[in-house]
Amino acid sequence: MSPRTTPAAPLRVGLVGAGPWARAMHARVLGSGPETVLSAVWARRTEAAAHLAAAYHARVASSFEELLDLSEAVAFAVPPAVQAELAIRAAAAGKPLLLEKPLGPDLASARRIAEAVAEHGVVTQLVLTKRYHPATREFLRQAEHRTVLGARACYLHGAFVEGDFATPWRLEHGALLDLGPHLIDLLDMAVGPIDSLHSTGDPRRWVELTCEHTNGAVSQASLSGSVRLDSARTRIELFGTQQELVYDTADLDHEECWPILRREFAEAVRSGRSHEIDAQRGLRLQELMSQAATWDPAIRPGR
Repeated sequence: MSPRTTPAAPLRVGLVGAGPWARAMHARVLGSGPETVLSAVWARRTEAAAHLAAAYHARVASSFEELLDLSEAVAFAVPPAVQAELAIRAAAAGKPLLLEKPLGPDLASARRIAEAVAEHGVVTQLVLTKRYHPATREFLRQAEHRTVLGARACYLHGAFVEGDFATPWRLEHGALLDLGPHLIDLLDMAVGPIDSLHSTGDPRRWVELTCEHTNGAVSQASLSGSVRLDSARTRIELFGTQQELVYDTADLDHEECWPILRREFAEAVRSGRSHEIDAQRGLRLQELMSQAATWDPAIRPGR
């Protein structure tokens, strides 16, 4: 008779931030278990943190340092510039990190996070939502067996026009930093590693990306958060020597992503090994985005 194994206790995750995305995703997902429990919430607006924490029976941290003391791991749901500052402090404290995209507002800050993670040897995972959906993983599996000559893609919505996600950092930097990581990541995986990336347009309105891949393929991607649509549109079309392969999120239920993300983060922390979608992946995406950011001095690499 095999010995019984004791189930691991839920991972105690502290949440930094209490805004719309923290409420809609992080707190709800991390607080619903069974692999994790929301241990504490800290935000610069104490009232918002208290309201969010109460819904999940979590502690309200009076400071970022108290949040670290109350938690085994830390999740971030804050603007990129805030994450870039606090993630380094959490890494220095030895805490595993559930990081948002982009890692930071620019390439220099993203590098500092990646360097801190490497220096302190902490586990990391990146919230690239679509990568946790079974349909996305099946699309990438099929793409592995194709010779792709070219691809067209888009990620379009109107969330920057009005509503909870028309936040200052999104309105300042536009679709490149917010939507770009998702689409660039998928093209880099599905078509082949991106060697160079060029852009035209204004990310605050509409930006067009042209990617040259190491295998000789070329892909193009349209990004905008400022267009009126009934629903967000994410679509990738792969063309080559076989019938086209299409990935379209129109019929995907994004609720299927969250249990997978939560489980895999807990598993990564317990194993001591970072997820394949980690801070290094985030840095890779930031390096690619920086090639397209030269149009605007405010988000030029190193500024």
